[in-house]
Amino acid sequence: MEKIRCGWCEKDDLYRQYHDEEWGKPVYDDETIFEFLVLKSFQAGLSWYTILSKRENFRKAFDDFDYQKIALYTDEKIEELMKDSGIIRNRLKIKATVSNAQRFREVQQEFGSFSTYIWGFVEGKPIDNSPAALEDVPAVTDISDALSKDLKKRGFKFMGSTVVYAHMQATGMVNDHIKSCFIRQ
Repeated sequence: MEKIRCGWCEKDDLYRQYHDEEWGKPVYDDETIFEFLVLKSFQAGLSWYTILSKRENFRKAFDDFDYQKIALYTDEKIEELMKDSGIIRNRLKIKATVSNAQRFREVQQEFGSFSTYIWGFVEGKPIDNSPAALEDVPAVTDISDALSKDLKKRGFKFMGSTVVYAHMQATGMVNDHIKSCFIRQ
């Protein structure tokens, strides 16, 4: 029997694997949360598929998304990244990644972990939207608006409400798998 999936992921095996194994599954570890913050910030204005297909290149270029290392990147490292054709070479997004790593550590110090901070916006558990169809999945919500506003107030960049909502979906803070998707079974 063929698996019924959310329609957005039927482009190819890379998308299907991401959908089946990661998307919408709750993530509570700071390392993975930071990885998705980086990837989603690079997605701004681009397709998720573009970013997902370059994920391994990003992983290599950004020291396995080690926010402790990224927070210390120098101008020389930024110039090196600007020459890496395997990633999105957007200077503002690269610099934002360094700045966001620094802000990430500040939030960790304040809350004990970034996970505690971010999951606090959904009271520690996923919101299940149970959409009937893809058209029922929002691009933003009041919660993503509030989280985006708070992240920006803390100095995070490329964290608009749409990016934040996509991050919430990716890390399972919201479950937007359609009702007929096999993941729900």
